[in-house]
Amino acid sequence: MKRIQKERDRLLRKLARICGLTGAVGGLLCVLVPGTATGIQFAAAALLCVAAGALVFLHTERGGVPTAVGVVGVSALLIAVLATAPVLDPVVLTAVSATASVTAPSVAITLVVRRRGPSLVFAFAAVIIATLLVFFAVSGHPIPVVLISAIAGWAAAASLGLALNAAIARAAARIEEVGRAHQAERLASELEARQRQDARVLHDTVLATLSLLAHSGVGVGVGALRQQAGDDARLLKQLRLGASLDTASDAIFSPEADEDILGTTFESVRQRFARMGLDVNWHGAGQSLALPRETLDALLGALGECLENVRRHSGVNEADVTVTDDERTVRAMVTDAGNGFEPETVDGRRLGYAESVVGRLSTVGGRARVFSSPGSGTTVMLEVPKP
Repeated sequence: MKRIQKERDRLLRKLARICGLTGAVGGLLCVLVPGTATGIQFAAAALLCVAAGALVFLHTERGGVPTAVGVVGVSALLIAVLATAPVLDPVVLTAVSATASVTAPSVAITLVVRRRGPSLVFAFAAVIIATLLVFFAVSGHPIPVVLISAIAGWAAAASLGLALNAAIARAAARIEEVGRAHQAERLASELEARQRQDARVLHDTVLATLSLLAHSGVGVGVGALRQQAGDDARLLKQLRLGASLDTASDAIFSPEADEDILGTTFESVRQRFARMGLDVNWHGAGQSLALPRETLDALLGALGECLENVRRHSGVNEADVTVTDDERTVRAMVTDAGNGFEPETVDGRRLGYAESVVGRLSTVGGRARVFSSPGSGTTVMLEVPKP
């Protein structure tokens, strides 16, 4: 809000400067018309008009009531000097009108939005109008046009300042409302992302182990079950101590029971599934790649879920993983010669592929594609971008 108020004041100052200088320059051009005034009166009028313009500029640059008093005072003095002209021809009348209705009222644009500003604007307007009434009464010149233009000029300047202030206040309120909505949406998105991450990790660890136990560990040795349960226990311990799931989930790739250093390499994935009875034949770009930690974790997690699906659903105990990379992308292709399936028949609400594979890769800008048909095995292509 403070920044918006500063921008508002800057806008009002700029507008006041333009209006004040326009009136001052217009009045100066009028008194410079040959034959309008002579001698000392001409020089005084010209200097006063320039001084009025300078004070308007000073007021709009620095602000403050004293400079506004100076602008209005000089404008009143200029009106008094011009009103003493023997003949009030149209040129002199225009100069007086420009000063009374443009130069002096320009201070109202910035003052009216301040505290007690309307009272100051009314007082300054009264000074200018009283000057017009007094000096034109003394000189005997008719003043209706000049008086009306002065009143209209002060009213227009004050109204313009108030209107701009109200419009900026409404815009600030809308901006604040949009900011609150954006913050609420961001918090909701972060909460949803956290919940999805929690669901992925629990699906890939504790729920997978419980599924093995529910099926009496068919096809899995006692040692492998014990190792898997130990990994899950370390994960739950880290969660109980306050660790986040995204870091604690590295336990699913731990090849050894080391609570300090948890492996996060392709080899750890291979060892984990070897213990579970699934032989993984590795091909391609080696055991590790120069990827950011977040991207590598996402790729390893998705790869682990694909191999888990091979172990549980393919009907075979062997899978091939081929890792390749180019300048922009790292690809891991998981292939098995098992039962296969129709990808279109998979329930989209299942966490396994939708969240643990597709959702996990999408968080780092990657993607997954599956190719399968009944009786012809399954191939899953995982892709993540390089930094």
